[in-house]
Amino acid sequence: MRVAAKTLLEFAGDGSLAGRVGLLCNQASWDFSEGCYLFEQLHRHGKLHRLFLPEHGLFAELQDQEALHSGAFYNCLHLDGVDFVSLYGSSEASLSAPLDKLNDLDAIVIDLQDVGCRYYTFISTVEKLFRSLTEHRLQPEVYVLDRPNPAGRQVEGIPVSKEYASFIGVEGLPHRHGLTFGELCGFLHHRLNAPFPLTVIPYTLDRQYAAPLALPGAGNTFVKTPCAIYPSPNIPSAYACMVYSGQCLLEGTNLSEGRGTTRPFEIFGAPFLRQLHDYNRSHSYSGWNDPQHPLYSEGARLRLLHFIPTFHKHSGEICYGFQLHLTGKPYHSLLHSLRILRFLSGFEGFAWREGVYEKGNDKTAIELLAGNDLLLDYLKGRASEREMQQALADSEAGWLAASRAFWIY
Repeated sequence: MRVAAKTLLEFAGDGSLAGRVGLLCNQASWDFSEGCYLFEQLHRHGKLHRLFLPEHGLFAELQDQEALHSGAFYNCLHLDGVDFVSLYGSSEASLSAPLDKLNDLDAIVIDLQDVGCRYYTFISTVEKLFRSLTEHRLQPEVYVLDRPNPAGRQVEGIPVSKEYASFIGVEGLPHRHGLTFGELCGFLHHRLNAPFPLTVIPYTLDRQYAAPLALPGAGNTFVKTPCAIYPSPNIPSAYACMVYSGQCLLEGTNLSEGRGTTRPFEIFGAPFLRQLHDYNRSHSYSGWNDPQHPLYSEGARLRLLHFIPTFHKHSGEICYGFQLHLTGKPYHSLLHSLRILRFLSGFEGFAWREGVYEKGNDKTAIELLAGNDLLLDYLKGRASEREMQQALADSEAGWLAASRAFWIY
């Protein structure tokens, strides 16, 4: 991996970015200084040959797990001569670019906004792209426009094993990885022993593209910018990124994780949780934020509420649940959400989501999301919190030490 000393457009201007260029991006690839998308700029310079589309589509217009089969409805963009290729169709094979869409490219540019967690499928899309290039021994120049990680350097979780690896869990990555997207690409490039040259352009150089979700005071050690573009339909704010590493586990249950509300992943609940109103009274707790309460966390407060999702789980039904409010103190989202799930699993009506959940692995949703036997045992009441916390602490220390080799900043 090389770290560039010039911007992408400087590469284009001096002839380094030459020949047929492929671009993997979505709507976050916007230049605020010029008021246009990167795909428009590359097309204007006569560089863009192929546009690869990740999950959710070019403008994040598609919901989670909704297949994109064709780029035909992007014809209105008038990108004459540009070939649109979806990397999120209905089959596992559709997640990888076909050889004939790669072997004629001289360069590939990647400009995506990650949110810092392994469930976020843009990571898997890039890993599959790198894997395809490696397996076919293709060597286009690959450029990654880096962006700050809105979840910061904080690390949470246990690297997922091969047994639990899937499109929402690249093997070897913990739940919250603490790397920028460029650093993460460096990790993937190294792990695959990829033959193609990889250049990461730091966000300090391409500042016009570095417009991440910014969350002052919440552990984000990177630059703050005045603009933000949501990278997918259900990550509308930086606060969602700070709780996503834990709250995404709710996708493995019949609890609403807040999709269909304006605060997905911060808001959660279900119609059968009306019992929550009587719980504290019957157990002599002063409230949900009582330090003795099993759900207590110094880093977040729980606010009891009712909400009605407009789509997704329990659409049109009154749900009883909570909103998470961060306090600004250290917060381990995964640990807190594991506690929350174990607690709520004891209520009548709760159920684990059944059936195949994600392409590439036939395990259930909670198995793929937790991605570890001990965490699953904890959720099912077969392991203690002490065991779970120790496993997390040991794993996180190990990953933090190993991943420093890929830090750019």
